[in-house]
Amino acid sequence: MTDARPIAVAIGDPNGIGPEIAVKAAAALKACGGPPVTLVGDAFVIRHYAERLGVEDDDLAMLDVGSLPTAEFAPGRICAAAGRATVDYCARALALAQDGHARAIVGCPHSETAIAAAGIPFSGYPSLIARLTGQPEDRVFLMLVGGGLRIVHATLHERLADALARLGPGLVEAAARTAADALQRLGLARPRIGLFGVNPHAGEGGLFGADDEHVTVPAAAALRQAGLEVEGPAGADVLLGQGGCDLYVAMYHDQGHIPVKLLAGRTASALTIGAGVLFSTVGHGSAFDIAGRGVADPEATLRTLRLLAGAA
Repeated sequence: MTDARPIAVAIGDPNGIGPEIAVKAAAALKACGGPPVTLVGDAFVIRHYAERLGVEDDDLAMLDVGSLPTAEFAPGRICAAAGRATVDYCARALALAQDGHARAIVGCPHSETAIAAAGIPFSGYPSLIARLTGQPEDRVFLMLVGGGLRIVHATLHERLADALARLGPGLVEAAARTAADALQRLGLARPRIGLFGVNPHAGEGGLFGADDEHVTVPAAAALRQAGLEVEGPAGADVLLGQGGCDLYVAMYHDQGHIPVKLLAGRTASALTIGAGVLFSTVGHGSAFDIAGRGVADPEATLRTLRLLAGAA
């Protein structure tokens, strides 16, 4: 049975391109009979873009959060009030999903600078979603989807030395299991998992360090024992070059982001997994340089909405 509940779209930083692409995507989906969408943000911001883009109010379902002071609405400007509003929109969209009134959530682009200016701890949507749902932050992960790849990250937005110090077999195993569960919900019953090594060539048997012997090798063994199909650990370049895996597990941010961004560019989707809700954002930023000009491309948001519609 088709789920008739809408997908909640948090409009992101109200001074970035998020509201514009949210309105464009919602209107495009309604015109083609796509999944229903509820825009979550300040109604006056949404209406501003609807009017500029020639979209009728009746074509948009919206939930007014009432967070941003009208004087702080200034497309292209980074400010604390917009950062706080971004988080408020996300929290309200999440409440919709938790209450059963939305089947999934899309978060439009945010500004970490604006959110930090508001005094809110933030290192990306996964950590925020973990806090809002009461989940441990080390059990909520980011999976990028795009360019024919799906890559989950064991660690994310942190200093590389800190990420490597935090890596352990339990964290890597948790990332892989969480991603495999998410892919099952997306309709892939038995994903083949490629496990990247920590060091080049996955350590080359200790020649390039013992990190993989202590981290990725035992993680791979535990995953296989649990009945999952795992390739590796091996060098990321080798695994990506030979292909054949449905999912890859990256050890740190750039190891996973570079191949997806190279192949998918701004059209990638970024799924937050492990928090019990379907939540995704897009693979690009708030583009303050073009905010308010009406030229932002909603394609990544549309792809993300269609991805979640197929999973929910």
